[in-house]
Amino acid sequence: MYEQPKLVCLASGAAEGDSELTAFDNALRKGGIGDVNLIRVSSIVPPGATIAPLPDLPFGALTPAAYAVQTSSVPGMRIAACIGVGWTPRGGVLMEAHGLEETAEEIEERTCLMVEEGMRARGLEPYELHFATAEHTVDRIGSAIAAAVLWRG
Repeated sequence: MYEQPKLVCLASGAAEGDSELTAFDNALRKGGIGDVNLIRVSSIVPPGATIAPLPDLPFGALTPAAYAVQTSSVPGMRIAACIGVGWTPRGGVLMEAHGLEETAEEIEERTCLMVEEGMRARGLEPYELHFATAEHTVDRIGSAIAAAVLWRG
């Protein structure tokens, strides 16, 4: 059984690698979440959780996170990933997007629309918006990741 998360911590990174998997791993490391075991979760911020900087996470920790990742092996391709958080003290939503040939601003705008829809559907207004975005132009093999880590604090 998992403890209820108390912190929502945003992270993002982009990097190259010799393979798609190592590019992804390097992007995770660049974002500060490469030495934990991410457990993918969906879209809900629990009541009482707060937005906080990423703490020092224990090596190998089981770490719930919602994340977007985009990887490409096409040189010159622009890749982007974004995580958006709609936050209130009563809870909120996490929405993620990734894309090819989108700028950070474009992917963030697309993510914002999804966050707004999710918050409106739940009657969680007014709310704060928070984003983490990564954009990268591929040299050989690149990966961009944006994540919301749900940490127990």
